[in-house]
Amino acid sequence: MSTTDTQAPAADQPEAAEEKPNFMRLFGRYLTEANSVMVTIYSLLLAFLIGAILLIVSDEYVRSTYTYFFARPQDALTASWYLVRDSYIALFEGAILNLNMLDRFAAGNAEFGDLLRPLSETLTYATPLIFTGLAVGLAFRAGLFNIGAQGQMIFGMLGALIIGFGLSLPAVIHLPLAIIAGAIAGAAFGAVPGLLKATTGAHEVISSIMLNNIAALFLVWAIGTDFLHSETKTDLITKPVDETAVMPKLLSGLSESLRVNWALPLGILAAVFTWWLLSRSTFGFRIRAVGFNEHASATAGMRIGSTYTTTMAVAGGLAGLAGAALSLGVGSAGLTTNTALEYGFDGITVALLGRANPGGIVAAALLFGALKAGALSAQPDVPVDISTLLQAIIVLFIAAPALVKAILHLRTPRGGLVTLEAKGW
Repeated sequence: MSTTDTQAPAADQPEAAEEKPNFMRLFGRYLTEANSVMVTIYSLLLAFLIGAILLIVSDEYVRSTYTYFFARPQDALTASWYLVRDSYIALFEGAILNLNMLDRFAAGNAEFGDLLRPLSETLTYATPLIFTGLAVGLAFRAGLFNIGAQGQMIFGMLGALIIGFGLSLPAVIHLPLAIIAGAIAGAAFGAVPGLLKATTGAHEVISSIMLNNIAALFLVWAIGTDFLHSETKTDLITKPVDETAVMPKLLSGLSESLRVNWALPLGILAAVFTWWLLSRSTFGFRIRAVGFNEHASATAGMRIGSTYTTTMAVAGGLAGLAGAALSLGVGSAGLTTNTALEYGFDGITVALLGRANPGGIVAAALLFGALKAGALSAQPDVPVDISTLLQAIIVLFIAAPALVKAILHLRTPRGGLVTLEAKGW
């Protein structure tokens, strides 16, 4: 009996695999998402856009061209464009590279050191911000708001100054000792709000604000004492530190006018140390655990009070290093009440922009240093307040990522919006 072979039913073909998104699609999706990186970038762009609008509004000539906008709109648009372009170019030239100086250098009419002067000023202004930004950022990771970096920096300045002029030692001993003294003075002052929080529950913001005022007034009094006041000048300035305690300049071989000194690499080392402390040490794990959930950390046996005190002490030590950098660097000829400027308070904005990450803090400090150097160099063509204005707008958007998300209609990232928070409010 013949049989006919029956053809086996064809195996079900696997469903067509979904097409994998290519790189450009993934990149486009990333650009339209309110993740921490894109929120930071968009915050910068929005800040410069709003800054451009305010530049236009504040310029009398440009405003006058808008009175006849509908008759000759090109006048207003051209004037606005040139104002914004020239202002931001002036900021760039004052902070990074002066294009006119570059032409002179190419023609052989300028030294290489002259070409580096804007960058040197940026790095000089950025150096204290690295330390104070790290001081604020480290406390943030423990859920603390270290608003007292200004006072800690002032005490660091005084500690380094006293050792800087009060001892006669070889440079190899004198300079490190003065730096350590600044760090210890800042750490001691920084530990106070941490200790008060641990023992009495006093919020570190309130106590550190009061300590900032105490430090500022103490600085005014201390400079006027016979112990610290200059012996050769009548105005309110301290004695200079000895040459053996002065921070050497990094680029003195090119030009003595280049002020950036060895405090900059010290700041980079401080950032590396902070990263190691938070990411690789047991104490850093405790800081992050307490910052994430203090109640769970207490249940796990961690001592919350000692963590607060120690964290604020380390943060104060970092801010004290900023003071030491000022006393032994740009202020080595003598400190005044204006030497500290607002570096401690600006460290808050640096920490926010850097997302309390050591690498991000260094980058944010460089940006704010560039804004400061550029605004001062661009006088009188650019309002000096433009730097502060841009910093304030950047911080506004960084602190409120939901605002950036709403303005640009960004998608919510998978993990939700990331914000920095301090406990206790």
